[in-house]
Amino acid sequence: MKPVKTSVAKGLLAGSHILCADNSGAKILRIISVVGYKGRRKRVPKCGIGDMVKVVVKEGDVKIRKQVLDAVIVRQRQESRRLDGWRISFEDNAAVLTDLAGTPKGTEVKGPIAKEVVERFSAIGKIASIVV
Repeated sequence: MKPVKTSVAKGLLAGSHILCADNSGAKILRIISVVGYKGRRKRVPKCGIGDMVKVVVKEGDVKIRKQVLDAVIVRQRQESRRLDGWRISFEDNAAVLTDLAGTPKGTEVKGPIAKEVVERFSAIGKIASIVV
């Protein structure tokens, strides 16, 4: 997992429901923790574009429901600023299911994904249709 060159605004909290942007069979995911987050006691973990999280599948295929899996956040509604001055935000919050190394479980990503995700996880960029 490579570092991100920009400081991404953390727009999602643990407990948030997000869409699954790949064709792995899951529809709606719930964030339960953020991998690598170090915070204070009783503070809710936050995450943003390019962060790896642990999720529970809330809706989707019967085989994959109620399982704890790893995912990478690829879109968020919260506006984020890049180093070149551009500000980017998406219409929805979405993630792609992966393993702990960052290789995706699906074979196709629906919708656009952020450039910061491709910098950090190149395997997700290979199956993405649009990179913004």
